[in-house]
Amino acid sequence: MASLGINLDHVATVRQARRTVEPDPVQLAALAELGGADGITVHLREDRRHMQDRDVELLRHTLRSRLNLEMAATDEMVTTALRVRPHQVTLVPERRQEVTTEGGLDVMQELPTLRQAVERLQGEDIPVSLFVDAEADQLQACRASGARLVELHTGAYANATSPAAELARLQAGTRLAHALGLRVNAGHGLTYQNVEPVAAIPGMEELNIGHTIVARALAVGLTTAVRQMKALIQNPRQHLPAIED
Repeated sequence: MASLGINLDHVATVRQARRTVEPDPVQLAALAELGGADGITVHLREDRRHMQDRDVELLRHTLRSRLNLEMAATDEMVTTALRVRPHQVTLVPERRQEVTTEGGLDVMQELPTLRQAVERLQGEDIPVSLFVDAEADQLQACRASGARLVELHTGAYANATSPAAELARLQAGTRLAHALGLRVNAGHGLTYQNVEPVAAIPGMEELNIGHTIVARALAVGLTTAVRQMKALIQNPRQHLPAIED
């Protein structure tokens, strides 16, 4: 049964639009945990466009669940992670001009850099996951990097008009990752409407979901929105309550 990690980057995006103090992702993380979140995911970007160092540091000290820190594999970010000591680091590709992360890491191309970051972090007992597309060569490169986990990029599945082929790709990628000795998470673009088939993939450990939950929270509140998503993940084919509920 997959667990649920809540990405709160979009909460920080609203705050940074006015450069003010609210909404505070640290406070809303507590509401997400009340709704059943098994962990909180935040992406500390190099340009600090949404999450700030203060957010990450406070979350590490206040969460009752666990902190998954998404970041680029740069010296600055690795040093930050070693200082903050999140429960897990997920290395992701990062481009300044993108609105959100687009596609997985090219682990084959970036293997020396990624291996070095993985060694530094896991040498300090911080497990590392690599955010990748469900491709055999990339998964094999993940194994070569020394990372313990992968997070499969579900964007192509989420955007597909006919998602069956992309779902099969995710299923095959999960099987291969397990055969390589890697634990498997997934995320990107998952919604209340498409999450159940991914949650049902055998061996899927965690789904990291943000935008759709924050969007629904505007109508029903964050605790309820998290609770409803977790119910869908753990009880497939359960009816999703209407917004007015």
